[in-house]
Amino acid sequence: MTRVVATGTFDILHPGHLYYLEESRNLGDELYVIVARDVNVKHKPRPILPEEQRLRMVRALRPVDHALLGDLDDMFRPIEEIRPDIITLGFNQHFNEEDLRQKLRDRGLDIDVVRIPGYPGPLASSSKIVEHILKTRGPHRLVGRAGEGE
Repeated sequence: MTRVVATGTFDILHPGHLYYLEESRNLGDELYVIVARDVNVKHKPRPILPEEQRLRMVRALRPVDHALLGDLDDMFRPIEEIRPDIITLGFNQHFNEEDLRQKLRDRGLDIDVVRIPGYPGPLASSSKIVEHILKTRGPHRLVGRAGEGE
């Protein structure tokens, strides 16, 4: 059985997330997803949704067999417990594949690292979705329309 691990923040779920998880699941028989803890997200703005809500949403997705929150102190601890054959990275995750492979080997883990290409759709990132909402539905667009559509 081939075990795959995908990781990410998964804030404001969108088709790009689903694509990443489907492609990750296609590489093996069992998909574990590690959802980043709120306090560990430092490379981009703090998530909009709290970690428990993001975890619940990821757990509900069809390609996901198991989902858990990441470790607060050691990102490799869940990997050591799961012992996957493959770790997938999203197209925009800030990891160098070879550096990650070396860090895994240093911990006695022989795991393949696979980069999943980006989803081809126009709104394939949470930040682009937020930008789009602000541009098309921001406060300046709602003047005189209070309560409309609610």
